[in-house]
Amino acid sequence: MFVVGLTGGIGSGKSTVADRFAAQGVPVIDTDVIARELTAPGGAALEAIRATFGEAVMQANGTLDRAALRRHVFTDTPARRRLEAILHPLIRQRVEQVLATLTAAPYVVIVIPLLVESGGYRDVLDRVLVVDCPEDLQIARVMARSGLDYDEVTAILAAQASRAERLAVADDVIRNTAAPDALDKQVAELHRHYQALSAPPLP
Repeated sequence: MFVVGLTGGIGSGKSTVADRFAAQGVPVIDTDVIARELTAPGGAALEAIRATFGEAVMQANGTLDRAALRRHVFTDTPARRRLEAILHPLIRQRVEQVLATLTAAPYVVIVIPLLVESGGYRDVLDRVLVVDCPEDLQIARVMARSGLDYDEVTAILAAQASRAERLAVADDVIRNTAAPDALDKQVAELHRHYQALSAPPLP
């Protein structure tokens, strides 16, 4: 199975790009979606998070207070590392389970926001695709969609790999700065490229 790792900073448009690959019929595994499932009520990571961070990150109804947890881990690097130690092995396990079911697909896209930061998944990836845009555009997008203020967004950016660090590991880059039709064209071109790369060699 040919595997493409899709990454990019917050607000770069990873989910938008992933949706366009999915529209082409490509299986997409999103580690952010898996993380939300793991931390939902009854999720495999929820009790470990409660035990590690306490009731301050839980709501009265027993669900995770995601905003409180986010504020905590993005201002405390050791706390962020503890959260990653809980989530990352469980996410990786789930990714491998899903990959094992996709043997008929020509290729698969795995959305991995922290690909560069974690150094993980390199053993299963054939290509790294980076969704790129200027930092000021990332900040504007995140503030518009999430209601976070400037300081909260820049704290998240500071905890992530830099734009230069992501581009340094990229095999392919999508520039997500223009109109939607420009994004569609880039995805379509890469889709054809990945289909060709994943095709079995001629006898």
